[in-house]
Amino acid sequence: MQIHLVDGTYELFRHFYALPSVRDGDGREVAAVRGVLASLQSMVREGATHIAVATDHVIESFRNDLWPGYKTGEGIDPELFAQFPLLEETLSAAGLVVWPMVEFEADDALAAAAEAAALDPRVERVVICTPDKDLAQCVRGDRVVQLNRRTRVLFDESAVVKKFGVSPASIPDYLALVGDAADGYPGLPGWGAKSTAAVLAKFLHIESIPADWREWRVNAASAGALANTLIQERDRALLFRTLATLRTDIRLFDDVDELKWTPAS
Repeated sequence: MQIHLVDGTYELFRHFYALPSVRDGDGREVAAVRGVLASLQSMVREGATHIAVATDHVIESFRNDLWPGYKTGEGIDPELFAQFPLLEETLSAAGLVVWPMVEFEADDALAAAAEAAALDPRVERVVICTPDKDLAQCVRGDRVVQLNRRTRVLFDESAVVKKFGVSPASIPDYLALVGDAADGYPGLPGWGAKSTAAVLAKFLHIESIPADWREWRVNAASAGALANTLIQERDRALLFRTLATLRTDIRLFDDVDELKWTPAS
């Protein structure tokens, strides 16, 4: 059995900007919803049996209370935003499991579901369908993998290490130091992708990085400056890591059989 967990928010955005406008009889823009539905129906035709879709029913989450610059729904095209409830309704009517997230984010739902599904010995593989780099933290060997459905590129754990230079366990630390413009937090000054990967590859997590840069033993000309920045902004780095860490303590289902696609009656 394979479990497919789909980032409905990403899919809706992707189809909104890729497809020409289509309106229903009431004048509502519906092209993106139609596109996502057709895309997921193609997954079923290709053999997917257990599918769940997570959406950001409300763009804001608990993270907005932790960091004022965290992403919001501001600036989203109203005709895109209006399609979220329609997408949830349409996919549910088509027999797909949908998780509309309010306090948490769709990414949290994907992370929690992946961890829960992987506990079932009947599950051969969990496929998290999103290109979002946050979800790289959930990859485990070749059993929990990440799939970019647009490019059809699949990331197992070795691919995550090759791309980021760190293991999945270090992805929240990596994003905390480098920053994530899409989510609205800047990281620490001077901490670029290469230097961050070099340090975390040795120490795994922020709190394990020695204050004395000479203990790092990495080829980074600015190691002293980086160490000083981390000392001065350690609390901020740990806050950013909290923002980047996906929640897995959300109960979404009791048994993976609940995720089996059932044709609409």
